[in-house]
Amino acid sequence: MDVIDRDLALETTDQGFLVNPADWNEEVAERLAALNHIRLSAEHWEIIGFIRHYYRHYKHLPNARVFTKAIAKELGEEKGNSRYLHKLFPDGPLKYACKLAGLPKPPTCL
Repeated sequence: MDVIDRDLALETTDQGFLVNPADWNEEVAERLAALNHIRLSAEHWEIIGFIRHYYRHYKHLPNARVFTKAIAKELGEEKGNSRYLHKLFPDGPLKYACKLAGLPKPPTCL
C-alpha cells in the first residue's frame, strides 16, 4: 500500500505504518497525521520525539503500560497518563505515536 499525497508516495503496511523507517521526516509525519485525522501540535511532537528516542535507545518498542510509565518518568505525571495520551491520540496512543513517528507497529497493538 502507498501513502500518496500529491508529491509524496511512500510504501506503507496495510495499517499505514511506514515500511522503511528511513523514509520518515517531519513532513511525512504531518501527512501521516492528516491521513489519520490528527492535527499535530507541540504536545504531539513531544510524544513523537519521545517514542523515537526510546526506540533508538532501547532498540524495541514498549507495551502501552511501559510507554505511559516511561513518559511519566521523562516528561512528568501530567503527560504520562492515559487520559492525556488519549486526548492526543484517541484511537490508541502507542499505536498512533509509533505510526506518526515512522516506527514499526508495536507488537502488542491490534
